[in-house]
Amino acid sequence: MKSNIMKEAGVYLQARKRLAELKRVQNILEARSQNYPQGKIHLITRGGRVMYYLRSSASDRTGVYISVRDEKKIKTYLQKSYDEKSLRLIRQEIRALEKLLQTGALIPEQIQNLYLKFPERARKFVMASDLPDEVLVHNWLETPYEGKSISDLKSDFITEQGEHVRSKSELNIANALYRRKIPYKYECPLTLRSGTIYPDFTILNVRKRTVLYWEHRGMMDDHDYARNAVRRLKDYQQNQIYPGEQLIITEETSVSPLGTGEINAMIREYCL
Repeated sequence: MKSNIMKEAGVYLQARKRLAELKRVQNILEARSQNYPQGKIHLITRGGRVMYYLRSSASDRTGVYISVRDEKKIKTYLQKSYDEKSLRLIRQEIRALEKLLQTGALIPEQIQNLYLKFPERARKFVMASDLPDEVLVHNWLETPYEGKSISDLKSDFITEQGEHVRSKSELNIANALYRRKIPYKYECPLTLRSGTIYPDFTILNVRKRTVLYWEHRGMMDDHDYARNAVRRLKDYQQNQIYPGEQLIITEETSVSPLGTGEINAMIREYCL
């Protein structure tokens, strides 16, 4: 059975990130508001000219004129006005996001577990819209594929999963993914408009419910290799697969090898 992978229980993942960022900004604005002076600035526009008046209280309907030369005072009160309005909207959005997460965040898990409520023998008749993580990973890894032949290898690089790969850097990438329990396939075929290619690694981001491709370009100081690498990148982009989104690219030359720090950074950024 094939699963229609739902892209991210995405709204909730993004909502949590957005909520955390809003609360961070809220704290900054609330701390800054403690230092603002009393009063409120009022702007009047006449004939294309902006005039500034400082009102000392809500009952003050006129205010004291501030000369445009007093930029420091104008800046202080305008920033205060902006921060107060911004803070009101931020608090409003925080309440909305908290309500969304409180009432809806458990639903994606319920959808995933719905499949398991069917008897095991009946599941083959069900096209699930989403699956529990362990079922999703199992089905994805168990889908057979025929990779490229690697009988021409001069060196024998064997991963911790027992796979043969083509270079030390690919070995390091494969092992780093394996140690973090990130599902991947080595040189799994991908059909593009230009034909079938074999990305170095096809990766399942379980949390985001997305498939990524990792191309390691290991001989970028070789002219022909670099030219082919550019052509490959264009093929990806013509199929709406872009670097920084579904495509991870790492590179090295004979004098600038791929480091484990770079590999781990890419994994943290895109695969977890």
